[in-house]
Amino acid sequence: MKWLLTIFAVLIALSGAAWLWANRAGEIEAISPPDAAAFDPAKIAQGETLATLGGCESCHGNDLSGGIALETPFGAIHSTNLTPDADTGIGTWSEMAFARAMRQGISRDGHLLYPAFPYDSFTNVSDDDLSALYAFMMSRPAVAKAPVANGLSFPFNLRPAMAGWNLLFLNKGPYVPDPNKSDSWNRGAYIAEGLGHCASCHTPRNGFGARDTGQPYAGALIEGWFAPALNATSPAPIPWASDALMNYLYDGWDADHGISAGPMQDVVKHVGALSEDDMTALAEYVLSLQSGRDPAEGNAARAFATQAAATADAPEFSEGQALFEKSCQNCHRDGTDMVPLALSSAVNLPSPANLIHVVTEGITPSENAYFVKPMPGFPLLTQSERENLARYVRHRFSQKPQWTDVDLSEAAASASEGQ
Repeated sequence: MKWLLTIFAVLIALSGAAWLWANRAGEIEAISPPDAAAFDPAKIAQGETLATLGGCESCHGNDLSGGIALETPFGAIHSTNLTPDADTGIGTWSEMAFARAMRQGISRDGHLLYPAFPYDSFTNVSDDDLSALYAFMMSRPAVAKAPVANGLSFPFNLRPAMAGWNLLFLNKGPYVPDPNKSDSWNRGAYIAEGLGHCASCHTPRNGFGARDTGQPYAGALIEGWFAPALNATSPAPIPWASDALMNYLYDGWDADHGISAGPMQDVVKHVGALSEDDMTALAEYVLSLQSGRDPAEGNAARAFATQAAATADAPEFSEGQALFEKSCQNCHRDGTDMVPLALSSAVNLPSPANLIHVVTEGITPSENAYFVKPMPGFPLLTQSERENLARYVRHRFSQKPQWTDVDLSEAAASASEGQ
């Protein structure tokens, strides 16, 4: 009993010390909401471009008042109010408090934020850009909207635990240029690793919800869609080139790679705010992640696409073939109306999620891809029909191994639930 009491006392002491350490940041003094007229219009415009790049509206709504549920493996987290409302928003936040939240994930009152708000990427943003973002946020119309309670289960609802997460996984910025790389490469890296937060979707997560630094840009399943690898394991049959990647990011479409869908459509909308110089820099950085791919792979991919278009018989996938010939073949028979299926990343991904989502929900091209036809969805297909169709398409239009029954079933069920 004496030993048990001693151990218990030590645990209490350690827990108390951990709690104090986790809450050591403290509160930053509140200010009166600043007058929007006090900010330089040029700085506000710069901040607007940066907020667009960062996709703030995607999580915080068009008016930035928050309340949008972000589903995580640990439960739902609701975005907060970023408008300058003094009671429910960030109107009482100084620029110092705003910068601390962006770089360290700590709110003005000292409580720790969850990394669903990607401060592990935003930490890389420069002082000047943070100042411009602050000017933009504080010049928005104030909206009184109280925060929505999160739906996290125990122990993930204990914010002080985030201190340990930050200690393990937060590499504080700002971004430091690589002296061995060009100015353009460094600019692209700054965009991708900062406000662009590309790794947030395209890098797999570990059991703690942090990016797996051992697999940077190796692709990940997120929101029921698979964000493809951006490194040398990219599933794109034709290796990306700078012009193709810029076309895709500006227009949401490229002739050798197909059309953006799912969450990527929103990314295209926001990344399209970049200047041509910045987009060139971003493309240079992303393509550097794919070094090692042979451009000649494109010739083999085009040859296979021609062969696949001429091949039809697949007795072992007869049910999927019948569905394809009935609903898909009119547009996809030879790739003349759109990118050949054999060149589509969705058909060559390690997960069938994207293909089944597209079949179920269809695709509406971005406004810049005005010459690309929309694809209708087929929401009335049963889960079994979705699986059979995906098996046939994978067999006929890809040289990759067949998807597993488990992956197909999960993807088909997910697409069905999304309707």
